[in-house]
Amino acid sequence: MEYKANINGIDIEVTYSQESIDNIFVPLLHELSKMHDDKKRRILVMLAAPPGAGKSTLVSFLEELSKEIIPGKKVQAIGMDGFHRRQEYLLTHKTTVNGRMIPMVDIKGAPVTFDSDALRSKIQEVCREKSCKWPIYDRLLHNPVEDAITVDGDIVLLEGNYLLADIDGFRNLSEFADYTISISAEEELLRKRLIDRKEASGNTRQKAEKFVDFSDMANVRLCLTKTRKADLELLIDTDTCEYKLK
Repeated sequence: MEYKANINGIDIEVTYSQESIDNIFVPLLHELSKMHDDKKRRILVMLAAPPGAGKSTLVSFLEELSKEIIPGKKVQAIGMDGFHRRQEYLLTHKTTVNGRMIPMVDIKGAPVTFDSDALRSKIQEVCREKSCKWPIYDRLLHNPVEDAITVDGDIVLLEGNYLLADIDGFRNLSEFADYTISISAEEELLRKRLIDRKEASGNTRQKAEKFVDFSDMANVRLCLTKTRKADLELLIDTDTCEYKLK
């Protein structure tokens, strides 16, 4: 099935196989629907994956698919990218990498460049309140947009790199989730995707490769090695780029 969407300001076109839809995504939506019925309250699902694993597109697709599969429930996809620190902050603050001080903007996307306290507070609000505002990240603006959407779904799909990460600032975030999903993939596949995405946001190929190799790939390795076990674990097949059960 072909799926087109605008994710964080960039037009995306992907294809999901009928096998993945029938064997993974449809059963997942039915399970979440039953969980909502049983708990009689909002269900928060956390999907964690390395950069380039397609998590934003996947939760957007699941939201769209849910309209057909579980039409009685409102499934809503949101992301943690709205909690990037603002570009102005990253340009004026430094952090230590490999023993030297560098501007935070040089490693934008690393855990330290997110406001994890604000993320935790907002997650608690999602769990507590019937509806609340949520920020988004616009890749063309290179900044978050505050209060961009209203979270009021029955089943909320929250995606992000570090939601299941066993690292300072993000540790135990998954305690707020009713259900967790993780995605893993080969490093080289993720590297290619990240370079393509960086180039699509207005960078030269050379600049995109330099940033990905210096910054993004460190985050990829962190996500692949420091992520806690999830209720559902998926793997991107290197040959077909399809999601499979791990």
